[in-house]
Amino acid sequence: MLQPLHPSPAAFKIPESVLVVIYTPEQDVLLIRRTDWGTWQSVTGSKDHPEESWLDTAIREVQEETGIDACHPSCHLQDWQLENVYDIYPAWRWRYAPEVSRNTERVFGLCVPQRMPVLLSPREHTEAQWLPWQAAADQCFSPSNAEAILMLPRFLPKIPA
Repeated sequence: MLQPLHPSPAAFKIPESVLVVIYTPEQDVLLIRRTDWGTWQSVTGSKDHPEESWLDTAIREVQEETGIDACHPSCHLQDWQLENVYDIYPAWRWRYAPEVSRNTERVFGLCVPQRMPVLLSPREHTEAQWLPWQAAADQCFSPSNAEAILMLPRFLPKIPA
């Protein structure tokens, strides 16, 4: 049976996604390599349904893409209250409804206690690496992802002198 060239309207992606920068207290950042383009990125993903909250989307995407439980007591998930609105790359536009050309991306940070192994979804990612934050920003394909990583020091907990 032939598959349709484009998703049915019910299968179109929602143009609202999260970007989750996963990092350690030493400011090492986790990057994962995409299977389709071979580029490095932080955890990203779209809402499953319009009513799904940004927070729930972030928790779900972290679990799906890395196996990390963002709700674990040793982790700290923080909504950075930042949104990027950008044009969807033409190569990916077919995943969205025909009238959709822009995506809104909400940025989160997830502090984990130390570098840890991750469980990748093989259909989405081929490998993972932990890098110092500036090196991680240099590896990212996405400008909004690199910018979010470069903002990491602003979101670290302030330690009283």
